[in-house]
Amino acid sequence: MCSYGQLRCLRAETGERLWQTLAATTADGKETRWANAFLVKQGNRFFLCNEKGDLIIANLSPQGYQEISRTHLLDPTNPDPGRLVVWSHPAFANRCVYARNDKEILCANLAGKTTTE
Repeated sequence: MCSYGQLRCLRAETGERLWQTLAATTADGKETRWANAFLVKQGNRFFLCNEKGDLIIANLSPQGYQEISRTHLLDPTNPDPGRLVVWSHPAFANRCVYARNDKEILCANLAGKTTTE
């Protein structure tokens, strides 16, 4: 994450920028100072929790950002950067995500539907 909300992919060996996107942090595609998302690798995909309270599942590769799904978990409540944000890192355990803002904490089940035979 860069200081205006750009999620960037860099080549580790050279620092060359391969791509960047604002899709993970902003709804309107405009750069926003200190816009943020917390990234957690899970298998071959990533979970991103952004400051708007969204949980995003995405593929990140040298070829680009590919959003798989997005859901809104929490409303932003912290006004410190001059806008309302969720600036707390999520926790993951037992196939769930635990997320909080300044008013509530929640547990969202990440497990897919299961069937029994």
